[in-house]
Amino acid sequence: MTITKRVTFIAKDGSQDKMKELLTAMVEPSKAEDGCIFYNIFQYENNPLKFMAVESWRDEKALDGHKTSAHYAIYKSSYEPYCQSKYSDELEILG
Repeated sequence: MTITKRVTFIAKDGSQDKMKELLTAMVEPSKAEDGCIFYNIFQYENNPLKFMAVESWRDEKALDGHKTSAHYAIYKSSYEPYCQSKYSDELEILG
């Protein structure tokens, strides 16, 4: 079963450039992973502190593989000093 998520990040004031760097570094290696269907990061034009990752994975096994990747470990150990809040939503694809 396909898994699609939206992860929202709110950077701390003055940290949006570092947050953008960390999140952007995730895109290419994530897209290259087995089971990745879609993976992109967006920055809100009307609020540069706000970022959104939208990702789709073939199944739970593919998502678990992503969470054990080297690039995920780097992101996971690095983002907290620059992030004010983070939350995620599971999405259902319609149509």
